[in-house]
Amino acid sequence: MTMLDVRNLTISYGKLTVADNLSFSLESGQWLMLVGPNGAGKSSVVNAVSGGIEYSGSVICLGKPARSYKPNEYAKLVGVLSQNHGVGYDYTVEEVVRLGRYAYSPGMFAGKSDADEAAVSAAVERAGLNPYLGQSVLTLSGGELQRTFLAQVFAQNPKILILDEPTNHLDLQYQRDTFQRIQEWLQEPERAVISVVHDLSPAKAYGTHALLLNKGKTTAYGEIDDVLTREALLEAYSLDVYEWFSELYGQWKT
Repeated sequence: MTMLDVRNLTISYGKLTVADNLSFSLESGQWLMLVGPNGAGKSSVVNAVSGGIEYSGSVICLGKPARSYKPNEYAKLVGVLSQNHGVGYDYTVEEVVRLGRYAYSPGMFAGKSDADEAAVSAAVERAGLNPYLGQSVLTLSGGELQRTFLAQVFAQNPKILILDEPTNHLDLQYQRDTFQRIQEWLQEPERAVISVVHDLSPAKAYGTHALLLNKGKTTAYGEIDDVLTREALLEAYSLDVYEWFSELYGQWKT
């Protein structure tokens, strides 16, 4: 099942084009990794797909143009998790997770529905947050806070999950935890994931497909092992990534 079909996507800021005529698709069960050097246009692509910035070309989500959806309708299909969260309010973890149900509310003063309760409970369980529910988000570590917002997106119950460098500032334990929880979420029917990542190792470990970008253009696109080749990475990064990684990880051999 085609979840997302992007054709001739172009994004410009004045005279600067940051994404140039990009095309890719996303099928159910796929995890598409957007990779490439800084300035490649990765975050701009996911911002356009999520409806955050203007673009030319077409973004078709589940058979309909993304622009044709009302915001609350699109929020039921597409959830976004960013790398940073400006938290300046003393909400509990549970209150933040419940905000993921805003798209389903019939009105400002509507009460909690059984569906809301079930979705929040499932999201909290999936994110492993039961011990933290009554805790203020102002007291959480970076990893715990990111897990809270991951649960919020889970409670939103989207079909497509968009991740913009979701583990960039996390330690190794929380990086692994986040990717594994998302991988488990992806096992449900009619779900798909797009991630912007800088670290190619988790991209290769968890991704099924990849779009390798450089200066807003496609260097390679397809199944993960067909994209992250020595030649393609050399073209995008101007660096022999395979040799560099061999040097780095060779230090850990026992």
